[in-house]
Amino acid sequence: MGCTRDAILDALENLTAEEFKKFKLKLLSVPLREGYGRIPRGPLLSMDAMDLTDKLVSSYLEEYGAELTALVLCDIGMKELSERLQQITRKAMHFVDQHRMALITRVTDVDGVLDALYGKVLTEELYQAVRAEPTNALKMRKLFSFTPAWNVTCKDLLLQALRDTQPYLVLDLEQS
Repeated sequence: MGCTRDAILDALENLTAEEFKKFKLKLLSVPLREGYGRIPRGPLLSMDAMDLTDKLVSSYLEEYGAELTALVLCDIGMKELSERLQQITRKAMHFVDQHRMALITRVTDVDGVLDALYGKVLTEELYQAVRAEPTNALKMRKLFSFTPAWNVTCKDLLLQALRDTQPYLVLDLEQS
């Protein structure tokens, strides 16, 4: 998904030197999602747009890196640039990321999905952790807690498992 990375880089390259400095300073204080750490101040302040893009993607992955970039852009008064980045990344977002909430609430055959992913994407430990949840929604939420570490191939396997076990749901979401 290089498109998202390119969109982050394009947004950062469209900042003036002063705006870019504000961006980096704001990045040091913006609240982060649980489980993510800050880019250290020393290296961050010396980075150019390309280095910072690489660091954002390597530290936060493409999806969250783009979300974080858009948030910081908005916070420094670059609302139009933030909205453009969000629009581009929404188009580049994988189906399972785009429809996360609907999948969490609407998937009814979670065990079938898990069985399809077992051994390909899920280890025994992860499989059992998801199965231990009491409801389908909590099982899907637990499954989605693993997706930030997944690459496109893993997400494609999840989508295929959903197509195999929940074809009408996937069709409905594709048409929405």
